[in-house]
Amino acid sequence: MNTPERDPSSYVSAMFSYEFFEGGVDYESVERIYRGEFDEWISALAGSGLFTNNEVQSMHEAWRLRPRTLLDALLADADEVTARRCEVIWAALEQVSSSEADTFLG
Repeated sequence: MNTPERDPSSYVSAMFSYEFFEGGVDYESVERIYRGEFDEWISALAGSGLFTNNEVQSMHEAWRLRPRTLLDALLADADEVTARRCEVIWAALEQVSSSEADTFLG
């Protein structure tokens, strides 16, 4: 019997999106995601009982390679204004990172 593949990002969104945006957009949380600091999310996933160890490891690896995928999952159910604010924060972080790299290399 074949078990259909499930998309863990929808579960991540369901688990964390409300908490992530409770009280408005949290700049520090977006910044931690940008920096690849996922420990609190990984611990919550592992402790939830909803995911296998392989699924948790796969999500951690995907987020490590492309941190934006976690933010996108968290924004899946966000309103347009909240999503836009997070996109602006992310773009600002990329700009700062790029400027720092230019300064370092220049």
